[in-house]
Amino acid sequence: MASSMGVSRTLIAGTVVLLLVILATAFMMMGQEGAPATTTTSPATQAREAAETVTEATETRATETQETGTGQEAQATETGMGQVKVLVLFDVGGKGDLSFNDMAVLGAERAAEELGVQVDYQTPASVDAMESLLRSVSRGGEYDLIIGVGFLWLEPIVNVAPDFPEQKYAIIDAAPPEKIDNVAAFVFREQEVAALMGILAADMAKSIGATQVGAVAGMDIPPLWKFHIGYLYGVKLYNEETGSDIGFLWTYTGTFTDPQVGKQTAEQMIAQDARVLYGVAGLTHVGMFDAVKDANARGVKALAIGQDASQEWYAPEYIVVSGMKRVDTAVYMAIKSVVDGTYSGGVHSLGLKEGGLGVSDLDIVRYFAEIAAEQGKLPQGLTPDDVVRIVEEKRKEYISDTAWGLVERLQKDIIDGKIVFKTPATHDEYDQIVEALKGGDLQAVIQG
Repeated sequence: MASSMGVSRTLIAGTVVLLLVILATAFMMMGQEGAPATTTTSPATQAREAAETVTEATETRATETQETGTGQEAQATETGMGQVKVLVLFDVGGKGDLSFNDMAVLGAERAAEELGVQVDYQTPASVDAMESLLRSVSRGGEYDLIIGVGFLWLEPIVNVAPDFPEQKYAIIDAAPPEKIDNVAAFVFREQEVAALMGILAADMAKSIGATQVGAVAGMDIPPLWKFHIGYLYGVKLYNEETGSDIGFLWTYTGTFTDPQVGKQTAEQMIAQDARVLYGVAGLTHVGMFDAVKDANARGVKALAIGQDASQEWYAPEYIVVSGMKRVDTAVYMAIKSVVDGTYSGGVHSLGLKEGGLGVSDLDIVRYFAEIAAEQGKLPQGLTPDDVVRIVEEKRKEYISDTAWGLVERLQKDIIDGKIVFKTPATHDEYDQIVEALKGGDLQAVIQG
């Protein structure tokens, strides 16, 4: 039922080393086991990997085309710029969040592999240092495109971009309040994927006899508002279509980087019989996964849903599915627009129709499981094949054909434009939509 990820084996090979560094760092922070990679690499990919260096605050990687005769180099030079150079700027959390930033790496490395561009990475030392870093690299004029990953880059880009009108910028997951001609803003219609997860969560709760579902959320910011109203819509739609009465809990933790807070929040929800939990908090919701594992260890059946990247590998018996927020697609599209000369400033909205969102399929489940296996981070005794088999079995056990049918129908209606979700412009509007949905008014979140 899930959308195909379209992840090639060549792309997997090209991103292995960076993702290994990413996930090793994240799990050192948590003191837990778990992390991603693949088993084969081409000679050209191995040559690139041998030249890679990583520093504490700045990771820079120059990637070369894998083969001659593919047309990739010609494509890059047709723009009149020679090889396109791209700088990806992470937020202060950097790589290792197991979701958002890590998916940005995936998209950048896909562009390096397929389009023949050079990609460099930097991480600011602090929030206060973001604008000065951006101004410095902009003044240098080295890059054809500078990409800021995450909403924390919004203010620095708004302040800096007008001073360098010839420099092209992209920002992922945020948009300036007014159009800036040299800033391409890629935002997501998170309501769409969250609604699909709401249907699946409610069905999973019903299958294990729970009365509620929950979500461990990060910060109270606009992208999370959209997750909230979409997830709640999906649960309410499931109730309406099946005659069920699954309840709903949503908690903002205020952080994307604290697994302990995520675990404590999840434990409180499980105590309230919300035993299917959706993680929309980056590294914080890895703690939610641990709470679900602990609950099962003491005989309380609980399940989890990941978000942004495929996270089933961390505990495949209990993490049944993940919602995909295709940051990699946004990064790739931004880079490609520069390569092919179609770059334009303004807002670019991505959803199910554009391949910017989706449900994790078994191919992407295997992809992350293979990376975990390379690092010895899979749960003891499991292989990538085991992870895929277990996830497939658990989906059959906990998710009904009725739920998958609802997911398929809703997804089609969204792609066809029959259902268009509102995007709240203010916190008051967001609050009003949530209250209306709680009261059973499904139309409160639908445009028109």
